[in-house]
Amino acid sequence: MAEINMIPLIDVALVLVIIMMVITPFLLRSQVEVNIPKSSATSQAADNPIEITVTRSGHVFYQTKQVTMAVLERQLSARSGNRAVLIHADKNVPLESVVAIMDIAKRLKIGKLGIAAIPTGP
Repeated sequence: MAEINMIPLIDVALVLVIIMMVITPFLLRSQVEVNIPKSSATSQAADNPIEITVTRSGHVFYQTKQVTMAVLERQLSARSGNRAVLIHADKNVPLESVVAIMDIAKRLKIGKLGIAAIPTGP
């Protein structure tokens, strides 16, 4: 009596699931295109900051989900705690959008607030 051995198939399926779990955060992050400005005085971000992205078209993303300013404020008030907030804003976005996010952070008394920049060199 011949049977099909399912163990190799299960092993391959588990490996594929693990690969997808590892790659998914990178795929989600790369979907939002932001042209970040350069700076000669940059420092490393705090561990695991809350990331807010503002695209050139003015869309605001909390982590990887598009939100409105009202929803952003609710999300930040519910999850901020002692975590830092890092704003990734396109260099062509109006300053008003970034200031609005900074105002929300100030109202919620978030201690650490940063704006992402790319280092210009050594």
